[in-house]
Amino acid sequence: MNLAIGLSIAVILGLSALAVRLLLDRRAECAEWDRLAALQPDDPDRFAPEMVADLPEPARRYFTYTIRSGTPLLPVAIIEMTGEFGLGTKEAPRYQPMEANQILAAPEGFVWAMRTLRGLPVSGSDAANWTRFRLFGLIPVARLGGDVDHSRSAFGRYVAEAAFWTPAALLPGPNVTWVPVDEDTARVTVRHGSLEQAVDVTIDGEGRPVEVSFQRWSDANPDKIHRLQPFGGYLSEFRDVGGYRLPFRVEAGNMFGTGAYFPFFRADVSNIRFPGASPSL
Repeated sequence: MNLAIGLSIAVILGLSALAVRLLLDRRAECAEWDRLAALQPDDPDRFAPEMVADLPEPARRYFTYTIRSGTPLLPVAIIEMTGEFGLGTKEAPRYQPMEANQILAAPEGFVWAMRTLRGLPVSGSDAANWTRFRLFGLIPVARLGGDVDHSRSAFGRYVAEAAFWTPAALLPGPNVTWVPVDEDTARVTVRHGSLEQAVDVTIDGEGRPVEVSFQRWSDANPDKIHRLQPFGGYLSEFRDVGGYRLPFRVEAGNMFGTGAYFPFFRADVSNIRFPGASPSL
């Protein structure tokens, strides 16, 4: 009887500790979400083609397609999505249907909160400072972050995603530069503190960014060693959102452009909005 009581107490204490950790994680997630949302400018400038007149031709084509003239420049967006997330490998992808909400505020950060809709009940979030995912809402299955490797890897992700969903964040400035790669590709380099990331954006004839690729700092390899390796994906199904033309279908993964490419992220966007912006946007 005493053993049974002891085990029961241990289980209760363990579950209580997990519940407290979950509460603290969610508070941190909400605090970071609110911090990033507050970065939206109250009185934004408006886009004019003259702002990109000195950029390489593919970059000019990109901006004049993705941002209509006169549109408020809003670098912070909230993206709601469904889709599939691969929990396995290229050979056995183990795709799980998922839904997620994300706030994107390059170069400051992002939060991507996800949960699976079938199969293993996995939920949690990715951010500039952490990766935290749980099984059954409580049991940790991934808890990473708080180091230079994670920050560098995350920075690559959300700079690349800015090319998808927040082109206003990539307009040229002291910490954002563009150079030509070829007639349909331009390379944007973003610097933020000690972090730096270059991303190649491939544009079609009308200016749609149909492909985004970069060298990402990652340990998603058999050696589990952080190193630069190809990452990227494809964008499609562009729609108008308050003066922006943005992709509502995204596929991305590791080893992009090689035979080992594994598109573990396949998302269908249901809504894009700009926190703090006029309701008409």
